Amino acid sequence: MKEIPIPFVRSNQVGIVSVLLLAIGLQLPWLIAALWIIQIIGLIFGPKANLFIIAARPFLNGRISSAQTEAAELQRFNNSLGVGFLTFSLLSFMLGWSAAGYIFAGMMGAAALAAILGFCIGCTIYFQYKQFRARRLKRG
Repeated sequence: MKEIPIPFVRSNQVGIVSVLLLAIGLQLPWLIAALWIIQIIGLIFGPKANLFIIAARPFLNGRISSAQTEAAELQRFNNSLGVGFLTFSLLSFMLGWSAAGYIFAGMMGAAALAAILGFCIGCTIYFQYKQFRARRLKRG
């Protein structure tokens, strides 16, 4: 799949924000670990294996055929960033640094919430990365 329907992307983002709000609000790091597993499975096997998309699919099937899409490559990049933040969060918890663990998780939650509201931080980073690579290739 080269494109992912935006309703599926949003369902993943809403799932991320919801789980992280619960995890941080109730101070349950195991929920962050569960979210990490969900996101890793989606990263490895693609959006069709993402639990949030699977759960939302029956409610979205009527909207998918006419929905706008986002590039799968961009979503994979964003998912990789998210998994990175969750990994740092979990490593922080393992080292006994609970505050850092919740901060890393909160950063991912803030990025997912910003994306829901219309600003994709990962997209901005991706664009800058692509510009940097293009300049390097052009020079030599």
